Amino acid sequence: MSKYVSLDKRSKKQQKEYHSKQRRTWGDLNPVTRSVTNGKAYNRKKEKERISKEFRDGFGADSFILQI
Repeated sequence: MSKYVSLDKRSKKQQKEYHSKQRRTWGDLNPVTRSVTNGKAYNRKKEKERISKEFRDGFGADSFILQI
């Protein structure tokens, strides 16, 4: 019968071996917490993208020329 030796008195190698046996895998589950963004909240990035798109499109100048 082997004697029990507490974990803190074991060598680092034995502690590492013990802890590695205790670990489990998450499998297909991703443990990262995700949150849904608030659609009503002001989004500065979205506003910047809208403005840059307007500058690229020329503030609708193409549609103005085509209408004449």
